Amino acid sequence: MDQIRDDSFRFIMVSLFHSLGKGLIVFAIGVSLIFSIGVAQRSGWLASESGIQQASGESGATASRYICPMMCTPPTSKPGRCPVCAMELVLATSSASNDGISITVDAHARRVAGITTAVARSEELQRTIRTVGTIEFDESRLSTIAAHADGRIEKLFANYMGVEVAKGDNLALVYSPQIYTAQAEYIAGLENTILDSVVADQGGLAELAKEKLIEFGMTELQIQELSKSRKASSRIQLKSPQLGTVIEKNAVEGDYVKAGAPIFKVADLSTVWLILDLFPDDAALVRFGQIVQAEIQSIKDEVFTGRVAFISPTVNPRTKTVRVRVEVLNLDGELRPGDFATAKITVPAIPLDEVYDPELAGKFISPMHPQLIRDTAGSCPLCGMDLIPTSDLGFANQPVPGQEVITVPRDALLIAGSHAVVYVETEPGRFEIRQVSVGVLTEQKAVVTGGLAAGETVALNGNFLIDSQMQLIGNPSLIDPERAPIFSSEPLALLVKEPTLFQNQLGERIDHIYQLYFELQVALSEDRVPSATTQNTLISELMDLESNAEISQITKGLIARARSATASLGGTIEDWRSKFRHVSHALLRVAADIRGPATSLKLVHYHCTMVPGNGGDWMQSEGKKQNPYWGSKMLRCGDLVRDLSIDAIEKELAVGEVEQ
Repeated sequence: MDQIRDDSFRFIMVSLFHSLGKGLIVFAIGVSLIFSIGVAQRSGWLASESGIQQASGESGATASRYICPMMCTPPTSKPGRCPVCAMELVLATSSASNDGISITVDAHARRVAGITTAVARSEELQRTIRTVGTIEFDESRLSTIAAHADGRIEKLFANYMGVEVAKGDNLALVYSPQIYTAQAEYIAGLENTILDSVVADQGGLAELAKEKLIEFGMTELQIQELSKSRKASSRIQLKSPQLGTVIEKNAVEGDYVKAGAPIFKVADLSTVWLILDLFPDDAALVRFGQIVQAEIQSIKDEVFTGRVAFISPTVNPRTKTVRVRVEVLNLDGELRPGDFATAKITVPAIPLDEVYDPELAGKFISPMHPQLIRDTAGSCPLCGMDLIPTSDLGFANQPVPGQEVITVPRDALLIAGSHAVVYVETEPGRFEIRQVSVGVLTEQKAVVTGGLAAGETVALNGNFLIDSQMQLIGNPSLIDPERAPIFSSEPLALLVKEPTLFQNQLGERIDHIYQLYFELQVALSEDRVPSATTQNTLISELMDLESNAEISQITKGLIARARSATASLGGTIEDWRSKFRHVSHALLRVAADIRGPATSLKLVHYHCTMVPGNGGDWMQSEGKKQNPYWGSKMLRCGDLVRDLSIDAIEKELAVGEVEQ
């Protein structure tokens, strides 16, 4: 047994020795290989990985990086798809500029990313209000034919709904003893001169009987025939009072009817109403007489036009919408009351005091029938009301200059919350981030109210990839737009026209309003919060001026904006300064329309491009320039835009006429 144990121990030791020996041999070979590589690198026979990268860097090549457009994962050196969102990884070969607000994209990366550009334009921009509505009867062209006396219907000539009738056509034959008695009285009055002399002070017996016949529904022609024939009849023909279509029939032959019972209803369908429901902010942009285009659900590939005839002064408490009535001509009878329609109303993208419509420029329009437009004043042949000039409704007689805005395609904007940025291509391949202020958005375009000038080129497709690169290199981006630069817009553009000068007591009140504004402006320029007394007095004065009968409706709208802007003032001095711009803009527009004796002699318009959020405008009447937006920090910052005195405006207009 001892021998067996010794042999087993010996076998185990030999096996262990052989195993360790092989491991030692492998280890020794590895150490020798590493040593040899080190010697080769030191001797220059083999370059290290860092040496390769360094050499590549010295030769100007850079390692390619691929990024996810949605920034789901860190950059990688291999192409493919993002493991998170499965989007194709994009080659990132752009480089940062030294200014920290831009990035340069080479031509290859630009093609891969699909970056396209567009030019910001200055243009008159329209937007389309889309809504739905229903076709309804024109209520001013509806007539109800009722029984004027008790009787029986012996015959119906219009014996089914849908019969088209002309004015004076027979609708029904009615038997009525009351009518027979009235006719007999009329004939007796014509023949009995003695009784006629007794009631001469009341117009004569025949005249009294004639009035009774008219009340019973007899027409003037029927009465004339009766006076000739002198034969009373117990039957009377009911005639249609207008051209139209029978839309209701409430009796059949043989029915007995009481006086006042409706028998027929006739509608003239040559004109119908299109009833629309608009949101209040959209309804505020619509004017009486404005064109509306409509497509009817049951009539394909045809567009009908009408004009706005009524805008409800109230908001429906249930739907929170404003009802707008459009008058549409229906001469072919294609439009059927009860049908559905989709309507489009084109309005300026920004609210304007006056709009130019070639069809309404310098014309006169009926206040009840907007389809009736004349070149000269007069009365409406349909309702008898006086025609009103379209200029009273806010339609300009000539094309209105200065109504252009800066627009870019909507795809150029990157918006997050209250911030919006664009990438401006300042030179080929260089895209600079820019904060912008966004106004109205239409279906295809966006109004940029500040931060961009007409003619600048902005990135469209691929601008999100540019923004991703800006994030990677630590530059300002959509996530951190506060560090992006803000470029101010142009000063407030005012229409060059001579304002209405009031030399009476009203003119003094107007000057007092401007004086209260100057008190606010001076206080802010002196780093003081204006007094609440001045603010409240200005609001009160504006409210009184808004209700003055001598002020035009257009100017009243401007005054209402100024009052609303003044009421919003408050808070810290920074809050006052940020909101003071709206008060200045509103009162500058008022000053372009009306003036008092003092402000007609001296009034100037200043603009400071350094005010955050597109610059700031203000007015002064005297003294050195005092910037209300910066106060003591930059008291004299700003440029003179225009001398708004009436003498200066007259000279400017005279120069313009000479140039034309």
